[in-house]
Amino acid sequence: MASHHQKAKGKVTGSAGRFGCRYGRFVRKRVNEMEKVSGALHRCLRCDTVAVQRRGTGIWECRKCGFKFAGGAYVPQTPVHNVALRTIERALQKEA
Repeated sequence: MASHHQKAKGKVTGSAGRFGCRYGRFVRKRVNEMEKVSGALHRCLRCDTVAVQRRGTGIWECRKCGFKFAGGAYVPQTPVHNVALRTIERALQKEA
């Protein structure tokens, strides 16, 4: 029989470790991923530098140029926003 090494159990990495064993593995995993994305720096729509930080729920601000805008709760550009931008871009290309 081949030997099988079992991975360590109960290790929750990242910010969701504060929940301990509560709420279930997948909820903690989602919270960890969401907090990682919302805490990271994102690309500015105006000056194109990676300096956008989350100021509050849906409020984003560029540290370089000071551009403040509304976006998603955890990401500056939601998937719905990206679809809308593509639609507008296609409409403008048809006119030209």
